[in-house]
Amino acid sequence: MSHARLPAAVSTLTLLLLAAPFAGLALVTRWNEFGFADGDGNAVAVSLVYSLLALVLIIALGTPLAWWLARRQLRGLWLIDTLLLLALLTPPLAMGLLLASVYGPYGPAGHLLERAGLILTNSAPAFVMAQFYSALPYYVIAARAAFEGVPRELEQIALTLGHSPWRSFLHVSLPLARLGLAAAVALAWVRALGEFGAVLIVAYYPQGIPVKLWVNLQNIGLNAVYPLLWVFFLVAMPLPLILGLAARRRRLI
Repeated sequence: MSHARLPAAVSTLTLLLLAAPFAGLALVTRWNEFGFADGDGNAVAVSLVYSLLALVLIIALGTPLAWWLARRQLRGLWLIDTLLLLALLTPPLAMGLLLASVYGPYGPAGHLLERAGLILTNSAPAFVMAQFYSALPYYVIAARAAFEGVPRELEQIALTLGHSPWRSFLHVSLPLARLGLAAAVALAWVRALGEFGAVLIVAYYPQGIPVKLWVNLQNIGLNAVYPLLWVFFLVAMPLPLILGLAARRRRLI
């Protein structure tokens, strides 16, 4: 085999390995018995609505942080990087336990919030909170890389032409970072939608798709998992694909 063909062969093997589980899903699904268990539709609705809410919060809070980290030189920047990596590397179940210890009914923040009427255990806000904490570091790290790819000279030119820092951010930084930001949004969406461990600990109810998959597996069996798993892929994939296609189309214009 020539050196030119070796990368193609390795790439083909890698793609086949990636495709194998999904091809296996198509083979093992009993299409003649395809049907949903009780509560599957509600789980889909819960995951969609609350994941979108979590994504809005992640974008609203994570974008300014990502831009600030990309544009500010701080002495203690390594501490912030450590915090982001710590949040990213913490196992989901461990993150759920940490959230419960702080925001649960016996946690310091949870006790105060519960007195104010906000319950962060087995509730819609708890569900959104678990997704927020799980996906935020992924978004910030990816969005920060996108902003770091924007030449600072262009932002400085906008400022010298009379643009305010806010207008410079809107008309220069955001458009030039759109490809990386689209990837960051897609990554955060998939990460939030698929979160299981943290949600299992702090928001077993209301049940979203990942927890309902586990419940179906435990109570009914493996065959009850496949239909909801297909729906999960159909729900998760459109947003990343749309963002990716839109960003690439704008790049080609």
